[in-house]
Amino acid sequence: MKETILKVKGMACEGCENRIQNALKTIEGVETVVANHNYGTVKVTADGVDENVLKEKIEDIGYEVE
Repeated sequence: MKETILKVKGMACEGCENRIQNALKTIEGVETVVANHNYGTVKVTADGVDENVLKEKIEDIGYEVE
């Protein structure tokens, strides 16, 4: 398992956190997702998932990954 922490712009509330968490959990290999709008971070634990796939999924739903 690999842990990845991404900086994400545009999260304003718990709804945003849930939207990102639910989207990333659809990716095969993703184990856990913890989004935090206060810190603007998304922590992902995954097995065999490229970081770019995570970034693309977040950007596809309207957020910006730094």
